[in-house]
Amino acid sequence: MTDEVRVGRRTIQLSRTDKVLFPDDGVTKGDLISYYETVAPRMVPYLKGRPLSLERFPDGIDGQQVFQQTVPRYFPDWIETASVKRLGGAGNVKHAVVSSAAALVYLANQACITPHTWLSRADRPRKPDQLIFDLDPSGDDFPAARRAALDVRELLTDLGLPSLLKTTGGKGLHVHVLLDRTADFDQVREFASGVAQVLVARDPKRYTIEQRIAKREGRLYLDIMRNAYGQTAVPPYAVRARAGAPVATPLDWSELDDRRMRGDRFTIRSVVRRFERDGDPWRGSSRRRSLTRPWRRLNDLLTEK
Repeated sequence: MTDEVRVGRRTIQLSRTDKVLFPDDGVTKGDLISYYETVAPRMVPYLKGRPLSLERFPDGIDGQQVFQQTVPRYFPDWIETASVKRLGGAGNVKHAVVSSAAALVYLANQACITPHTWLSRADRPRKPDQLIFDLDPSGDDFPAARRAALDVRELLTDLGLPSLLKTTGGKGLHVHVLLDRTADFDQVREFASGVAQVLVARDPKRYTIEQRIAKREGRLYLDIMRNAYGQTAVPPYAVRARAGAPVATPLDWSELDDRRMRGDRFTIRSVVRRFERDGDPWRGSSRRRSLTRPWRRLNDLLTEK
């Protein structure tokens, strides 16, 4: 089945829009395309300027996963690209960059269910403009992720850093800090590691920085590993390749009081109604911070622990 859609100034040829991508839910590629076209005005600002890695499922989420970094030759020349140094190797990788609704729709037509973004922008790829704590509970324990998010927020506030919250579309939560791009990835990751160490020292029965699952002993893993050159994170409003077609969704901190909240609560079928009703909780949160002063306070806390 072939069709076309006009998005802005672009006409995009669509293919196999009736292909079911989420078998348990009946969500088709056409549904995915329609969703990304609808959400584009809110999502594209979180993608602009960032190299992307594309998580594609041409035959649906039960089929083969294609995790694509390099832009294929058949992509149209109006899709923006960014050439950045290859992680751990020679040469560069040419990544796709989404700067328009049309580009997002084009990727959806390629069965890209989830575009994963860098934490830096292509013009200064080694200087991240955000820091992420990935709060990954042991098993299906969202209350543990909720508690961890609040503890992370409290510590960051004490350090002078406001934070943002979103569901991952999986089991847990992401806490974001917007940065002014003065620190490089090594410095940002060291800072994030220090924050995690303080939290573990305060509550070692609840939190761990142990990467090996077997050694976590039921504790919540404070994952700071995404804060590195070439690593990616799921951006706001991205669909996840999981049953139910859940969506990574920005939250207001007050929403953690809702005991119905889960990391996969919002889906491709419900999140549009949510932001049409309530707007984007992250809207207006654009001020970016330096880590210089927070580092001084964090060093005091690390010394105390």
